[in-house]
Amino acid sequence: MSDTPSAAEAETAKSTPEKAGNKPQAPAKKDENFFSFLFWLVLGVIALRSFIISPFNIPSESMLPRLLDGDYLFATKWSYGYSRYSLPFSVPLIPGRIFASQPERGDVVIFKAPPGNDVDYIKRVIGLPGDEVQMKNGQVWLNGTPVPKQKVGDFVVPVSPNTHCYSDEFRTLDKQGKPFCHYPQFRETLPNGKSYNVLDLAQTPQDDTGVFIVPEGHMFLMGDNRDNSLDSRFPAIEGEGIGIVPQANLVGRAAVMMFSTDGSAEWIKPWTWFTAARWNRIGGTF
Repeated sequence: MSDTPSAAEAETAKSTPEKAGNKPQAPAKKDENFFSFLFWLVLGVIALRSFIISPFNIPSESMLPRLLDGDYLFATKWSYGYSRYSLPFSVPLIPGRIFASQPERGDVVIFKAPPGNDVDYIKRVIGLPGDEVQMKNGQVWLNGTPVPKQKVGDFVVPVSPNTHCYSDEFRTLDKQGKPFCHYPQFRETLPNGKSYNVLDLAQTPQDDTGVFIVPEGHMFLMGDNRDNSLDSRFPAIEGEGIGIVPQANLVGRAAVMMFSTDGSAEWIKPWTWFTAARWNRIGGTF
């Protein structure tokens, strides 16, 4: 028998290494497709959060009763135009402010507060350029006229890891012995007809102020929890107040409540993910 391979065998032997050599290219193409998909996904998320809508969480009680610690909301990014503060990490890619529009009194806005400009704050717009704003005995005066403030029913909220009563005088128990906080609540109505509830717990130094004149391109902001909000009544010193805020620092307008938790959930107890949710707050608009 001859040891010389036939022509067919020689052709098979010759073609086999070529096919084997092509096989490793398939995973490379898959990797290329995956990284391309990942790139466009990240780019899409950045564009969505920078120019359309973005989530924000509420870490304090300065906006009680409208916002609770543990609320998560969506804010519209187009409402007041775009600036560097619209972008992640405030990357300075947008010069000045483009498509700018002025907020209205009563809007709940997200903004970067001076002097750090690296932390998101949320407050309510009270004064606009040219306005004179003053507090007298716990009541807002706007351009020399008191803003109507009417007593309404107490604001009642259950005690939880995210909610603590400021003092025992506001703490009560229901029939089942569950603790609640009861806070004096008032209804304010601004000149443009915008109404909202505020808390006024006691007489405090910030209940009486001098007259603040809002400069051009700025806004006077206040928290709805009037005795527990470091807002425009306080100078712009980090940790002490925000001063009168430039409109250029606006990030977005609060739009809809996305989720809310009382803080009692535990990762190792999945059922608490549901019991901790404040389901009645989800979907509320501003």
